[in-house]
Amino acid sequence: MKPMAMENDSSVTEFILLGLTDQPELQLPLFFLFLVNYAVTMVGNLSIMNLIFLNSHLHTPMYFFLFNLSFIDFCYSFVCTPKMLLCFVSERNIISFAGCMTQLFFFCFLVSAECYVLTAMAYDRYVAICQPLLYSVIMSPRVCSLLMLGSYLMGFAGAMVHTGCMSRLSFCDSNVINHYMCDILPLLQLSCSRTHVNELVSSVVVGTVVIVSSHIIVISYALILYNVLHMSSAKGSFKAMSTCGSHIVTVGLFYGFGLLTHVKPSTAGAVGEGKFFSVFYTFGVQMLNPLIYSFRNKDVKLALMRTLRRITN
Repeated sequence: MKPMAMENDSSVTEFILLGLTDQPELQLPLFFLFLVNYAVTMVGNLSIMNLIFLNSHLHTPMYFFLFNLSFIDFCYSFVCTPKMLLCFVSERNIISFAGCMTQLFFFCFLVSAECYVLTAMAYDRYVAICQPLLYSVIMSPRVCSLLMLGSYLMGFAGAMVHTGCMSRLSFCDSNVINHYMCDILPLLQLSCSRTHVNELVSSVVVGTVVIVSSHIIVISYALILYNVLHMSSAKGSFKAMSTCGSHIVTVGLFYGFGLLTHVKPSTAGAVGEGKFFSVFYTFGVQMLNPLIYSFRNKDVKLALMRTLRRITN
């Protein structure tokens, strides 16, 4: 480790990411697997954004939020995947202290922003189904823009808190991170400073994001379900619920893998299990979102067919 004079008095100038596995026979197959995941994630989310931008019938609040969700997932793929791929093809995957803090910031920012965007999408579905006559008034362009601005600002604020607290810690004993990215828990385990304040702040910030967003989502869908059950038409009930299907699947995957990643028993194999589940949380959800919204959504399918016709004609 190189000596260094930094604001946090840390003697570590760089970290070594151990990656997902240390088994040599798995390195090359995993490299190509995650390379395909990277390509599919970028192409899928970029395609969703282009379809929404080019087709006027998708210029609605629902697809405005979907556009931002795809934008977040598209940006997210640049945060973790390049370093992950390097873990498979290099003997030592080194990341500088500043690079580690930068990765941590964008990871926290995009994850928090995605939580709030999914929350805004749930509220949008509630207004569309429970207040259809007032939908265009309540979900006006100004309101939608404010919801998205709030999502990004709250994500930014949370990321600044996480990164600011982490950058104040000292790292002096070891610089080897048993992970494929700079996440909060692996860095806290590596620090030689007292981490009680960091753990408390992290719990408060993460808890606030999860509790606020999950409560709004649950309440929105409880009111939607109540409204659907009191509809006189079975066809109307089915149509109302079908518009929520893609969002419910997305929320289930996002929060499900998030819980499996961070809520785990403290055993010897907990770190390995955490890395395993975090792969689905970090790489799987962002790849599946465009597929979920394209296969389960008639409007997106129609937009895709129209766009393909324009290209071929």
